[in-house]
Amino acid sequence: MLSIYNTLSKTKEVLKPLEGNKVSMYVCGMTVYDYCHIGHARVMVAFDVVARWLRHSGYDLTYVRNITDIDDKIIRRAQENGESFDRLTARMIASMHEDEARLSVQRPDQEPCATEHIAGMHAMIQTLIDKGYAYAPGNGDVYYRVGKFAGYGKLSRMKIEDLRIGARIEVDEAKDDPLDFVLWKGVKPGEPSWESPWGPGRPGWHIECSVMSTCCLGDTFDIHGGGPDLVFPHHENEIAQSEAATGKSYANTWMHAGAVRVDGEKMSKSLGNFFTIREVLEKYHPEVVRYLLVSSHYRSPINYSEDSLKEAKGALERFYHSLKGLPNAAPAGGEAFVERFAKAMNDDFNSPEACAVLFELVREVNRLRDRDLHAAAGLAARLKELASLLGVLQLEPEVFLQAGAEGKVDAAQVEALIQARLAARAAKDWAESDRIRDQITAMGVVLEDGKGGTTWRLAE
Repeated sequence: MLSIYNTLSKTKEVLKPLEGNKVSMYVCGMTVYDYCHIGHARVMVAFDVVARWLRHSGYDLTYVRNITDIDDKIIRRAQENGESFDRLTARMIASMHEDEARLSVQRPDQEPCATEHIAGMHAMIQTLIDKGYAYAPGNGDVYYRVGKFAGYGKLSRMKIEDLRIGARIEVDEAKDDPLDFVLWKGVKPGEPSWESPWGPGRPGWHIECSVMSTCCLGDTFDIHGGGPDLVFPHHENEIAQSEAATGKSYANTWMHAGAVRVDGEKMSKSLGNFFTIREVLEKYHPEVVRYLLVSSHYRSPINYSEDSLKEAKGALERFYHSLKGLPNAAPAGGEAFVERFAKAMNDDFNSPEACAVLFELVREVNRLRDRDLHAAAGLAARLKELASLLGVLQLEPEVFLQAGAEGKVDAAQVEALIQARLAARAAKDWAESDRIRDQITAMGVVLEDGKGGTTWRLAE
């Protein structure tokens, strides 16, 4: 049975889908005003692993991840760039898809954009007004009445009376209570807007996800996920809006990925430790970055640093070395490893423990290869099969081990020198063989001799 830690109950709970083996999952996606950063990569990869495992486990998954394509940051950036907001968001969405493809993140089944659901937002806002949970003060804005929703704070464990301490109403706001939040923003000069029953304007951030999730998955669905900073106020406000509007429970299970810290500190542009996915992938192979992310539990904070990336690279090199030189084969053997891998993943997607199982498989492959090449090949195929559920080890070993060589060494020259060295060894000209090896080493290349022949990789 698959157990998932539920942020709402603060306990692990056995997954019990609402309908048979069908699982519905909604994850809050990106606000597309800039390139995705390493924190976005954490959320992308975490829920990609969740989706892979659910499908592998036989669940019929519908995975929805939204795109926020209108908000204050988008409007400001478009104005700074001198372009329309929709042109900016189109570019950033395309870039996001490029980034996730490089990280082997499979696309969600549905990817709704906020601007496609304006009519649905109008309908939910009107329902909230009719039920007394929202009000329009007459200035073009519409606000949610937080104090009316009895369950407010149940996800974040925050109390309304504590939140009111120090809260205040801004000069340009017409709220009844400082905790009330905006559902619809009246139009301001120079901003994009849509017509509404309350005048031209645009949606508030929180209403977007309530509408897109219920539109795609129904009033109640199985799993709602997102980043660590969304528990409050975004997800708390989603619950308040959705449950007040529908009268039903919103999401049964809430999942939140851990934060990314850079050298032990919170990632921040002001600290100069803010990295986009593109910047990181200029220095490190995409699979190294992905392995760094999956080798930590999705709920745990992860430390992004040069040392942690080097450790991830070293781990992958160990995996790929075990696969190198083995013939193609169908997965065979290793049933105990499969069982232990499944046990780890069924325990709240415990990918670090699953990685530990893969390392034990590597040791067994290496033990077998000298005495039973066929058995080693079958077990190596099993290793790749399990690793695919984490989205790693899907390249040919030489492709990964020689990654980054382009522009640093002449691969054709290296291959020619390897053949010359093999000829020298065949002729028992050990001095010439050693001379060629030294020449190759001076090029920053490491040779590795094995039963399958001689391969090479870049030195550290």
